[in-house]
Amino acid sequence: MSECTHNCETCSSNCSSKDLKQRPHDLSQIKKVIGVVSGKGGVGKSLITGLSASWANRSGYKTAVLDADITGPSIPKMFGLHERAQGSEFGLLPVETKSGIKVMSLNLLLNNESDPVVWRGPVIAGTVQQFWTDVIWGDIDFMFVDMPPGTGDVPLTVFQSIPVDAIIVVTSPQELVSLIVEKALNMANLMNVPVLGIVENMSYIECPDCGKKINVFGESKLDDIAAEKNIDILGRIPIVPSVAAAADSGNIESVESDKWIEVLEQKLKGLL
Repeated sequence: MSECTHNCETCSSNCSSKDLKQRPHDLSQIKKVIGVVSGKGGVGKSLITGLSASWANRSGYKTAVLDADITGPSIPKMFGLHERAQGSEFGLLPVETKSGIKVMSLNLLLNNESDPVVWRGPVIAGTVQQFWTDVIWGDIDFMFVDMPPGTGDVPLTVFQSIPVDAIIVVTSPQELVSLIVEKALNMANLMNVPVLGIVENMSYIECPDCGKKINVFGESKLDDIAAEKNIDILGRIPIVPSVAAAADSGNIESVESDKWIEVLEQKLKGLL
């Protein structure tokens, strides 16, 4: 048996995995799905998801966030959401943020936010799929999917079962991260998912006294990766304590847009 590459368009096998895309809930109309991915944890993927969703919502787009990072859900805290999601006879209802962004995360279903999720991969992947099929999202222009790090069960489930229109890849300047990002890009290529571009988070910190940019994590390899893979750089985001504080306090929606958002805006508008 030949090894599956997950690229169904070039596969000659007659297997059932060729049509795994699931329809959303009958009461949901979702125009575009954007995955936010990283090769490893701790690079700020959830932050980029929160900032992107906040921009889209401020720009007048009906926006949603599907938190697919089941074992490490940080989206609810970032948006200041602590109430439990409710359901009806028709399905599960997302929780809305202060500005009206619709959010679904496992933390919104737990009795205690700090309860650990000790589940095996297939159960986690099935939960993510249910967030797509069983939640009544309503009319949505952009849904951002905060993906777990890596290239395992959950990312594969998202790419195979949810019609992802494009992804944003999040990285940081470390050499090791650059290698792992390449794996995420290769997975997207195998799954035929377009890449909008790369965002480098924690790119530098600016001295508050002299304004000098300090490369805390070393010299960036972003230009080399982008050139090699022929993908666009959306932007480089510095370490800004006020932004981290806003995320920690549940006020990510109050953060003003940066230059990289303007680049992303043009990319997203091109998808509609």
